[in-house]
Amino acid sequence: MTRERSTSRAAMLLAMALLCEAAAAPALAAPPRWFDQAHGHARHYPPAGVRLRVLPPRAPALVWAGAPYWFSAGVWYAPAAVGGYVVVRPPFGIVVDDLPAFRTAVVIGGIGYLYLNGVYYRERAQGGYEVVPTPLVGPGGADGASGRLYVYPNRSQTAEQQADDEYACHRWAAAQSGFDPAPAATGQGADGARRGDYVRAQTACLEARGYTVR
Repeated sequence: MTRERSTSRAAMLLAMALLCEAAAAPALAAPPRWFDQAHGHARHYPPAGVRLRVLPPRAPALVWAGAPYWFSAGVWYAPAAVGGYVVVRPPFGIVVDDLPAFRTAVVIGGIGYLYLNGVYYRERAQGGYEVVPTPLVGPGGADGASGRLYVYPNRSQTAEQQADDEYACHRWAAAQSGFDPAPAATGQGADGARRGDYVRAQTACLEARGYTVR
């Protein structure tokens, strides 16, 4: 009887210790997300660099320049160097058969685009949607219209690297200037002075990363 009571007491103490340890353990952090509000898109996405063990279900596989990619719900994935998968920015020119219904249609510089998760797409006449460079907004002309900037890689950067660099410079220039060209390009709150600040910041950033901007 004494032995049974001792065993029961030990089991109870062990259970209490495990409960205390579980309560003291930090909660698992939720995967990071960023809020894409450009063009009124207003959706959350995992940022580039987030790793995962398995792909979302029914993510179609695509091959571009010999490298595999997967696309699901507006997010692009590639194989991670240490196993599993990683969220990436897609290379320019890659084509996906369809886009989610929550894509946002915009017109910039008189050209129509489909937008989601910081990426611009153009619908192709032969079918599918092609990832295209961010439509950079140049300084306004005398008539108030926005010009377009063209970016040329001087260091043989890949299309994926250029996509990463253009987006990083866009976000940095927007933060430095307080000007977001996305809504301004569609006629929402255009500001000539701050637009110029944005273009100068963006150009400086891209040139520092090895691009010619015209």
